Amino acid sequence: MTGGTYTLLIELPSSIETKIGALGTHEFPTGWYAYTGSAFGAGGFSRIDRHRRVASGEHDVRHWHIDYLLGHPATALADVVRQPEEDVECAVAETLPDSPVAGFGSSDCDCPAHLAYESDEASLRAAIRTAYADEKPMG
Repeated sequence: MTGGTYTLLIELPSSIETKIGALGTHEFPTGWYAYTGSAFGAGGFSRIDRHRRVASGEHDVRHWHIDYLLGHPATALADVVRQPEEDVECAVAETLPDSPVAGFGSSDCDCPAHLAYESDEASLRAAIRTAYADEKPMG
């Protein structure tokens, strides 16, 4: 299975307050969120399928911070961007807009967070495109 770095684009049509594991309860304003992660284990990008199952309510195990956000019924997983075979998770996350929750998705690195927020979809999509374009491997 192919693995690499991925970013989930998540729509939140109304503000919510929800618990995010050990990070506690946080408010998430209406808007668009981008969660950047990596999938280099044996399953590779099949991790994205797991995220889709959590978002659709088919899987209710909460292991990662993103599971708590995707598992909330108000969220919708709108799109996924993938960068196969490249470990650019932190570089992409640090390029994207700030997060409303410090430490979200970054408990195993020094990044402020791996969740970005923008009020509108177009701005966040543009930021994601730019982040991945800036991280294309030189060859």
